[in-house]
Amino acid sequence: MRRWTTHLRLAESRVRVPTRSVASQPSIRAHVTRRCSSAFAARTKHDPESTIQDANININPSRAQSATSLPTKTKVTSTRVDPYKYLAPELASLRKTLLHLLGSSHPSLTKIAEYYFLQPSKQIRPLLVLLFARATNGLGADWDEKRWAAEQEGARGRAEELDSPLSRPDVLNDWNPNMPDHTRSFESAFELPPPRVPTPGPIYTPPTPSHPSSASSPCIHEHRTPTTVQTSALVSPAQLLPTQRRLAQIVEMIHVASLLHDDVIDGAALRRGVASAPAAFGNKLAVLAGDFLLGRASAALSRLGSSECVELIAGVIANLVEGEILQMQSAVNGGEAGVLSEVGLSELGLGLGLGSKGDVKGKGKEEEVVPLEVPMGREMWNVYLKKSYLKTASLIAKSVRAAVVLGGAQEGEIWKEVAYAYGRNVGIAFQLVDDVLDYEAVDSQLGKPGGADLQLGLVTGPALFAWEEHPAMGPLIARKFGQAGDVELARDLVRRSSGVERTRGLAQVHADKAREVLQLLPESDARSALDALAEHVVKRTS
Repeated sequence: MRRWTTHLRLAESRVRVPTRSVASQPSIRAHVTRRCSSAFAARTKHDPESTIQDANININPSRAQSATSLPTKTKVTSTRVDPYKYLAPELASLRKTLLHLLGSSHPSLTKIAEYYFLQPSKQIRPLLVLLFARATNGLGADWDEKRWAAEQEGARGRAEELDSPLSRPDVLNDWNPNMPDHTRSFESAFELPPPRVPTPGPIYTPPTPSHPSSASSPCIHEHRTPTTVQTSALVSPAQLLPTQRRLAQIVEMIHVASLLHDDVIDGAALRRGVASAPAAFGNKLAVLAGDFLLGRASAALSRLGSSECVELIAGVIANLVEGEILQMQSAVNGGEAGVLSEVGLSELGLGLGLGSKGDVKGKGKEEEVVPLEVPMGREMWNVYLKKSYLKTASLIAKSVRAAVVLGGAQEGEIWKEVAYAYGRNVGIAFQLVDDVLDYEAVDSQLGKPGGADLQLGLVTGPALFAWEEHPAMGPLIARKFGQAGDVELARDLVRRSSGVERTRGLAQVHADKAREVLQLLPESDARSALDALAEHVVKRTS
């Protein structure tokens, strides 16, 4: 029988940080991934002999007292599972039924709300939600209750109950012609209804604990606390709950809402190979459609029955706004003030090497405006990676964590911590590769114009790396590529540098960290698909 807490030794053996044995530490922190800005974030002051640096996963010591050693090499599923083929039927069904949620009393609003959903897309966010659900369902302490709610009438976990509003339809006044039984339009006449006694819902009764042997299931994990022993195993066959499917739809709705708003802010002409929503319908309708999607997503989220999930996804929406504000702030000032650590990309073998003060100073007056100072360069990297988290990785990380919560994972269990750490690293890698593709891919591959970041005055990884090798990039960054010829010169400097390769290398570092943390999950097809997806994120060309 394999105890989940014993996997801490695996994390220790894979993260290359000087430390004593995990089992001998008074305070155990298994840091299987570094923070999204691992190379640039402020270094936490600590005794390197007593903790493992930079974790994203904090384990309650009481849950790890009986940890024993594991082999340094962990068995990995030999068969690679294609994540898209593995869940192709589920993804097709989700996209089709998602349109059911978007009906409005205004046909034009319905049309624009559906617009991006009708175009081909990668669907990586709903895919990750479903994969993590399958990779962890059955492991959480509350799994039996979650599965019971998905089958028990009146427990509000069945698929047909997720469309049922918590408030009366005539109070919500949110008409959806696709759901005539659950929605109402506004009526000028309103009468106070008579009081009614609420019908009590069914009450879950926990089953008698059972303790299957490790011989009957290789995926058994024993959870030990000082007073109890809980045994869990992946559900077989693999199962998805209706609430998890609905979460996948909610996440995609929020993502598309952010695209609608971004395309207005950026003045984008293309999206997914067709005219952008602002180009097709105008800025006002695009903004309103994005707001509409956020409203419908929030209503659907409230019906999942998890306050923790509401908190996570609400935090995502706030992060998206914060990330956009951060992007709009001055690149020269970095958008934020604060002392950064001395940790650089050299720690990861990628070398930032910004040089010393005055490297960019030249004879011309214009060049003297922005001397290359190490703190400024590091601050720009810090802001760049923070923005990448807020605008991209936050949604991925928090949505996969929410999927595991809906599967019954409790606070203190490792499963939702693994989900967040994986999602955070994959999300950062995804954005880094997106920034690479802005230089590498042609318009037809991207589905939008290449070089858009430079046109918008945005500094991304390839340009920051190129700045190290070509000081002439500094003045271009300072004026946000605003003068005639700046964009062309910046692209040429990036091409003549190793900026693209080093940015993809940084993405690979984050993807590798995501794959490492997966080893804390029991083997399954879903885990193999997650492993393959992390690799695909870095190698993709569109």
